[in-house]
Amino acid sequence: MVLTMLLKTLPMAGPSNARMTMTTTATAPRTLPAPTQRITPEKFAHVVLKTANFDAVIGWYAAVLQARVAFRNDFIAFLTYDDEHHRVAVLNTPGSPAPDPAAAGVHHIAYTYAGLGELLATYRRLKARGIEPARCINHGPTTSMYYRDPDGLRVELQIDNFATMDEAHAYLTGPDFAQNPIGVIFDPEQLIRDYEAGLTFDDLVRRPPLPPGKTPMDMRAER
Repeated sequence: MVLTMLLKTLPMAGPSNARMTMTTTATAPRTLPAPTQRITPEKFAHVVLKTANFDAVIGWYAAVLQARVAFRNDFIAFLTYDDEHHRVAVLNTPGSPAPDPAAAGVHHIAYTYAGLGELLATYRRLKARGIEPARCINHGPTTSMYYRDPDGLRVELQIDNFATMDEAHAYLTGPDFAQNPIGVIFDPEQLIRDYEAGLTFDDLVRRPPLPPGKTPMDMRAER
């Protein structure tokens, strides 16, 4: 049903008045999904951080993610690296205490890159700016580099090691991952050399065995 409402003539700026017409369209009745229907988020939209190091945190995420500042005032900043209006928001909380590394809370946030070349190029670009990973580890499903932002929050930059999610899920439920669900540390400079030498992708991302005498828990060590 279409309802058309003609508004009374309203005073307008300028030499003449105008008549405004507003059209409201009513749709058919709607029914909500059943409570038994599984409904999941369409996407992960953004993360919001609070910090006493406002400028440093904004600059760090802009550099690491090659993000732009979509909006900023003295209280909050919004950054984005794609067509989303913001992917990271930063709240300015002057004088707030530094995060306690031993406290419960978020361990890290992660970003996936399109390919190994993009991940390694990002590592090289950031290293030239003095931003180096605290840990580089092949988890099995991913090849990952963990960085720490100015407040110490870990940020994982990663790629998927498997071509499909079915393969990744199969690996997660297999014996290799059960024996070592953490991963194996790798040298990013050696990975770059192997990449530039032309080794196959499968060889580059295949998780090696643990070093002799080491356990999965040893692979948690950070710089």
